Amino acid sequence: MPRMKTKTADSAASLGFEAKLWLAADKLRNNMDAAEYKHVVLGLIFLKYISDAFEAMRQKLTEGKGEYKGANPEDPDEYRAENVFWVPPAARWSYLQGSAKQPTIGRIVDDAMTAIERDNPRLKGVLPKDYARPALDKHRLGELIDLIGTIGLGDRENRSKDILGRVYEYFLTQFASAEGKNGGQFYTPSCVVRTLVGMLAPYKGRVYDPCCGSGGMFVQSEKFVVAHGGRIGDISIYGQESNPTTRRLALMNLAIRGFEADLGREHADTFRRDLHPDLRADYVLANPPFNDKEWFRKDDDPRWRYGVPPKGNANFAWVQHFIHHLAPDGKAGFVLANGSMSSNQSGEGEIRKAIVEADLVDCMVALPGQLFYSTQIPVCLWFLTRNKSGRALGQGKSAAKAPQRRNRKSETLFIDARKLGTLVDRVHRELTEADIDKIVGTYHAWRGDKGSGTYADIPGFCKSATTEEIASHGYVLTPGRYVGAEAVEDDGEPFAEKMTRLVAELNQQFAESAKLEKTIKANLKELGYGG
Repeated sequence: MPRMKTKTADSAASLGFEAKLWLAADKLRNNMDAAEYKHVVLGLIFLKYISDAFEAMRQKLTEGKGEYKGANPEDPDEYRAENVFWVPPAARWSYLQGSAKQPTIGRIVDDAMTAIERDNPRLKGVLPKDYARPALDKHRLGELIDLIGTIGLGDRENRSKDILGRVYEYFLTQFASAEGKNGGQFYTPSCVVRTLVGMLAPYKGRVYDPCCGSGGMFVQSEKFVVAHGGRIGDISIYGQESNPTTRRLALMNLAIRGFEADLGREHADTFRRDLHPDLRADYVLANPPFNDKEWFRKDDDPRWRYGVPPKGNANFAWVQHFIHHLAPDGKAGFVLANGSMSSNQSGEGEIRKAIVEADLVDCMVALPGQLFYSTQIPVCLWFLTRNKSGRALGQGKSAAKAPQRRNRKSETLFIDARKLGTLVDRVHRELTEADIDKIVGTYHAWRGDKGSGTYADIPGFCKSATTEEIASHGYVLTPGRYVGAEAVEDDGEPFAEKMTRLVAELNQQFAESAKLEKTIKANLKELGYGG
């Protein structure tokens, strides 16, 4: 279709630019570990972003036209009023790039980061400040600064934060791949995030991720809102992250796009200390650690409404945490290991049964393998909702105007997407836009969302099952149990005629094989090797 061709072409063009930057930046890495190098590179990209945004605003203030008439371009409050970070002179990119060849460039960058944090309290403790360390080659650091200085060159449109945001996201992907298993701590593959966001469709409201990594769920949610005619700010972002360095990545990732977010005052373990105890979110989006054995459990935790999760696996601790934080009309979409759909160990089956019986499970999606950098464990997507009735909860005009959906009480949609996806290299697979559209479109058609088309079960791919059917399968939620086998296309040829034809073809092939065998034996005999 033309639309898909255009998307592919655009994607390839973007990827070419970003990939060239990555190859050049990676070449400068030398022997530094990817885990260490990512903070060097991403910190500089962030510095370039805020400096570009500052310079664009400074130019408007200097020109003094319209609402900026009489403005002072050196007044920090003028920038803060427009949600632009104030960048002091010694931290501006022009100064850093002019100093890139100096042997003291490491200290200059550290001082720039410190100055930015000092003048912008929202960034306090977020930026990396160890560029002066002896292990970091200062000549290569200068070359890296020159390289990143090329991002955004050209017309004003290409100097926008979007291009720096895309580069930042692409680099996050590449670092996740380079780090392998450890990369999974901060990065969820974009195609998986886009599927989650497309299913939940977070147009407006509170979005929550209690294990937010580098903030990819939030970025895609904001992109979704803007792509569908909304505005940045239509959603409120709440999150939490236990790893302090990963939390800093998230804050930079959000700030580089101008997003406001409440990630709590500091890093914290969600089970030890819930930073948003009173939050009831409209949307929960998450990719928690799979099958986590080392987690903190308090047996009388009020979150364990459907059963106390086992100490040896946190999967259903996460599921119940998500449910606990859902608003009365809220929806959750999250990634879990496939075992969560069928395990009966240590009471997990009973917890799953209670959640199904509470009519919370909206949709289950089995994903293809090899999507994640961090694990080869097969994974699935869970979608929960507190409201399957098809009507908006609440009172007044807002509830009356809300779009009406099909009543899906006591029903669950199962999607088996294991055959979808395309290998992008030997070990990694990605869902294409067409794959994502197929999964997302099927779900919204089943829900009866406006403009989503008509739903029908497709053998081998999707099936709408009742709670009674799920109970008959022992409350196992594996889609393969419900969708059945893919229908074989009928070619219209009667069975008897087809068998006669196939047997005749087989006999002909046997005859040709015998003839070939006879010829080979004769040739070997002539050469003196035959009997």
